[in-house]
Amino acid sequence: MQLVMGKTEMSLGYVSLPGRGANDRFLAQVAARLQDRGLKLAGTVQTNIERADRTKCDMDIVVLPDGPVLRISEDRGNLARGCRLDAGVLEQAVAGVSRAMPGADLLIVNKFGKQEAEGRGMAPLIAEALERNLPVLLGVNGLNLPAFQTFAGGLETALAADIDQVVEWCVSAGCHLHEPAR
Repeated sequence: MQLVMGKTEMSLGYVSLPGRGANDRFLAQVAARLQDRGLKLAGTVQTNIERADRTKCDMDIVVLPDGPVLRISEDRGNLARGCRLDAGVLEQAVAGVSRAMPGADLLIVNKFGKQEAEGRGMAPLIAEALERNLPVLLGVNGLNLPAFQTFAGGLETALAADIDQVVEWCVSAGCHLHEPAR
C-alpha cells in the first residue's frame, strides 16, 4: 500500500528514536502535552511493562483520547521468537481509533510496524486521516523505516527528538486549539 494523494497540504510527521521503547515514551509525552493544550487526539500510544519473570515486556496501548487500554502482546513464553503482536487486539484498537477520528485534531499512531507495512493495522486509518487533511504523527523503528517511506511516497517529515519542536509541529500542521477542560 502506498499513499497517492492529490493534495499538497498533508501533514505526516514521524519520529524514529534509537533504543527499545524510546518512540513509545516520546509519543506518550507528546500526546500528554497536546492534550494539556486542548487538542483532541485520536490514535494510540504504547506503554511497555517489564516483568521480572520474562525476557520480553508486555505491550499495552491506550486508545486515544481516553482509553481503553489494550494488551497487544501475546505471552508466548521466554523462549518464543518472532512477532508477539495480537493482531485481533490490534484490530479492536483500529476500530476504537476509527470511532474517535471524526472529532480529532490529530492522529497519533504509536508504531508503523509490520502490519502497517503490509497495508493492515493502522495503515488504512493513516491514509483516511490524510485524505481528510487530519495531521498524522507516528513512530517508526529503523527496521520499518524503508517500508514507511515507500508507503508515505515522499509526503513524510522526519521530526527531531525534541518534544517542544514536535508539539509545535503538530500545532502548526493544522491542529485547532481548544480551551482545555477545567
